[in-house]
Amino acid sequence: MLAVILLVAATQAPTATARAVAKPPVIDGRLTDTVWLDVPPITGFIQRELHEGQPVTERTEVRIITDGEALYVGAWMYDSDAPGIIPGDKVRDGDITKADYFGILLDTYHDKQNGFVFTTTPAAIEYDAQVVNEGEGGGIQLPGQTRTVSGSLGGFNLNWDATWTVATSVDSAGWYAEFRIPFTTLRYGASQTQTWGLNLVRSIRRKNEEAFWSAIPRQFSLMKISRAGTLEGVQVPSRHVATVTPYALAGVERIYAIDPEARERQEVGGEIKYGLTQSMTLDLTYNTDFAQVEVDEVRTNLTRFPLFYPEKRPFFLENAGIFSAGTPQAVDLFFTRRIGIDALGQPVPIVGGGRITGRLGGLTLGGLEIFTESQSYSVLRVGGELATRSRIGAIAVQRMATGQSGDWNRVLGVDGRIGIHDAWTIDWWGAGSADPGPADRDIAAYSGRVGYETQHWSNVARLIHVGSDFNPEVGFLNRGGGYDYYEAGVMWKKRFPSIPWIKEWIPHVNYRGYYDLNGFWQEGRIHIDVTEFDLANGGRIGPEMNIEHQGLTKPFAIDSNVTLPAGSYDYTSFGFDFASNPSAPLSLTLRADVGEFYNGTRRGGSVTLGARYSSLLTATLTGEYNDVRLDQGDFIRSLVATRVAYFFTPRVMFQALVQYSNQANAWTANARFSWLSTAGNGFFIVYNEGRWADSFFQLNQPQARSVILKYSRQFGRSG
Repeated sequence: MLAVILLVAATQAPTATARAVAKPPVIDGRLTDTVWLDVPPITGFIQRELHEGQPVTERTEVRIITDGEALYVGAWMYDSDAPGIIPGDKVRDGDITKADYFGILLDTYHDKQNGFVFTTTPAAIEYDAQVVNEGEGGGIQLPGQTRTVSGSLGGFNLNWDATWTVATSVDSAGWYAEFRIPFTTLRYGASQTQTWGLNLVRSIRRKNEEAFWSAIPRQFSLMKISRAGTLEGVQVPSRHVATVTPYALAGVERIYAIDPEARERQEVGGEIKYGLTQSMTLDLTYNTDFAQVEVDEVRTNLTRFPLFYPEKRPFFLENAGIFSAGTPQAVDLFFTRRIGIDALGQPVPIVGGGRITGRLGGLTLGGLEIFTESQSYSVLRVGGELATRSRIGAIAVQRMATGQSGDWNRVLGVDGRIGIHDAWTIDWWGAGSADPGPADRDIAAYSGRVGYETQHWSNVARLIHVGSDFNPEVGFLNRGGGYDYYEAGVMWKKRFPSIPWIKEWIPHVNYRGYYDLNGFWQEGRIHIDVTEFDLANGGRIGPEMNIEHQGLTKPFAIDSNVTLPAGSYDYTSFGFDFASNPSAPLSLTLRADVGEFYNGTRRGGSVTLGARYSSLLTATLTGEYNDVRLDQGDFIRSLVATRVAYFFTPRVMFQALVQYSNQANAWTANARFSWLSTAGNGFFIVYNEGRWADSFFQLNQPQARSVILKYSRQFGRSG
């Protein structure tokens, strides 16, 4: 009863004030500057987990000040068991759920839908993200994809990196965090004194406790911006961001199939950022380079369709959510990986281009123009937020060959959302494509989705129609030729307060079906999971059953030596998921699959072992194995990946990813040393190697090899 009373009382959003000061504090994480002492603390944090509506169990105080140049946030996370504080990894944007953390949400336009997130752990990591539409991407998780692969298109753009500063300290009374967030890092309205949306979150990992200043029901997260409180008295400067970020690169590389010997690389380029207004920013790029970006993770594909890989390149990540339209991972009307990356995943040099994003007259605007040597890519996006979590928008996308007028592709689309209270969300979009082909074709696509989310239910219904000739060349389409997709899912969430090691029982069932435009059943899947449990320590356990249908209109070469004939296949398989406490020094994630597969069987799964030493060293080893036996032949798919990271400081680190896949018969290694000055800028040494291989340890002829040294630095007024 007390929890209910507290939660009802907390539904009235709280208010805080940003105290103006003449002299800013020194950002050292100790919070000993006298400037903090006269500021009333923000308190009253309420749990979302594990015990919804209860007060936070450890004393928590936050103070916010501003000097007109930046917003300063000081957080006192007192702890009665200081040795139990879990610092987590030191990697930027690392998995904060494995550690204690403190975070800030800033809704700078106070539109209750979009915002910025800044979070840290006792290890002083910089974890930042952009939130669009309360983080509700509404995408489809395709077979073989992870739950977090949507990247910048899922409504929560974790890959965005801002320029800000944070420092932490730990003592016998708890841990402390001190933030400096320059106003030039943010985008906001025109008045000098502003009111923003604000929420604050603290997680105590050993208790699996998460508490908010403005209470959030357990079915939501920090991204539930419509539930945020208010920050008043934010005094912002009149000057705008103006930075130049040049880079210089040198190295050698060789692609053995085409290069008789190693080629030298010597390049210069960079980016310019200029604030046209406080809410509108122009970004220009020349000879755009992404040498320091981590390579894609290798994945096994047992389907007939392409896998989705998220965008990682920095220039395309800022404000990426503005350009998101369609259904992520299924029908993305615009997908930046179509720019500067060819069909084989190899980079295509980007000559340059520009982007303009921001707010104008209550509308969100985005424009992008990028040039390669042979193509130009243009995108225009406009959208507006409405009341009750609703919005409407339009997008136009064009690809045009620069050397000939008859090679082009265009997509026009409209989309929107209707929010009904907290529980109901209706998403919709419609689009059409055009190219020099015949005019009388089926070039339309549309979708509608209804979601229902409460403390006890998570339900969804969706349909997608893709015309036979709909062709978003600068988008992502998970399958061509046109189809109708139907989805329905029901999930029940049940708590057991009397069982301390169980957080939640989440039985669920869903159906997903694809049909071609003549009604032929291409694919269907009924997923039944009635015994899945989220554990109180952050782990998960649960068996499942999958009833599947595959309809092949033509033979499918599932392996180089195995081809399935056209026909209909119905089969049932069983799966099992297990994940241990992810914050422990040693952790285990297990996935097992066994049962029928097409006209045969499949046995296999994956296992990931994780190890962490303090905040300095982390390592994971992943193995995936599938033994497939079909009437047409047998084959084995295996994958091994190991990742190691050592953190000298949160900004000086060494990271390595080594992978082997027998599907590609390839072994790849990517090693990076980074010494960062600001977000994404600094000194990098990058080594890449690819080899033909028979196993993780049996390497053959090299495919490619490179060593790159890159230095970039930001000049100008960034904060």
